[in-house]
Amino acid sequence: MTEENHSVTNEFILIGFTNEPELKTILFVVFFVIYMITMVGNLSLVALIYMDHRLHTPMYIFLGNLALMDSFCSCAITPKMLKNFLSKDRMISFYECTAQFYFFCLAETADCFLLASMAYDRYVAICSPLQYHTRMSKKLCIQMTSGAYIGANMHSLIHVGFLFRLKFCRSYHINHFFCDVFPLYRLSCVDPYINELMLHIFSGSVQSFTITIVIVSYLYILFTIFKMKSKEGRGKALSTCASHFLSVSIFYGSLLFVYVQPSSDKEKENDIPVAVFYTQVIPLLNPFIYSLRNKEVINALKRIVKNKSQNILK
Repeated sequence: MTEENHSVTNEFILIGFTNEPELKTILFVVFFVIYMITMVGNLSLVALIYMDHRLHTPMYIFLGNLALMDSFCSCAITPKMLKNFLSKDRMISFYECTAQFYFFCLAETADCFLLASMAYDRYVAICSPLQYHTRMSKKLCIQMTSGAYIGANMHSLIHVGFLFRLKFCRSYHINHFFCDVFPLYRLSCVDPYINELMLHIFSGSVQSFTITIVIVSYLYILFTIFKMKSKEGRGKALSTCASHFLSVSIFYGSLLFVYVQPSSDKEKENDIPVAVFYTQVIPLLNPFIYSLRNKEVINALKRIVKNKSQNILK
């Protein structure tokens, strides 16, 4: 009877990080601060790029969309997590669960495509600067951005669709702070082999395709930089690419660790720490990685602040 009741339930309990009340309060404060900084940082970057016409170039259009997806990812996961720190009711329905994973998967997949687009943009800018405006046209930029969202949406729908073939009879406790697929697979009384296979095939394909673009683009960029005779030119080119390469390395490293390697029981211990990294830390760091090392973004911010100050004084 218990197994039957569990098989028809459509609700789960998110276990989260801890059951200790004192730790919950501390964690709530920490993640609330992270959430606020993430949202302000990313949305400010989006607004800055939108308001300053000098930043209406392919690189900054991709960057603005990346910041938008980072804030989207935080919105999909963090509010529910913060609520669970303070509330005794940590229930989440199956439909809420699938919706949360859909939006999370959409944001992360779009990030993969956008980071690849940014790498290609840097390749054209550094390796073929005279052809940049023809090869990276506004039309191509819009097509690449639209393709990132369409591909991300299709990828998310595939995995969400396969979740509906599962039945949950082992337990209704999700050993995680959000509805990721691997904790759900472990609760299924239907063999999740097909789900895992589809996840590795599609996620592996998306990551392999985008990582290949990033690696090939940066190999060409490095060869071009080392051929430059001017030290100042080499330094400027390296500075331009350093922030992007750092963000790419952190992002792909954490995703590959979770979604591409074969699953095993040992991975259960690593689910939450790694998930915190790519759902909380990376969206927090990206605006600072791209803004603090970018003179054009800093100059744009100064121009807007100066204009606003002048308008107030008038």
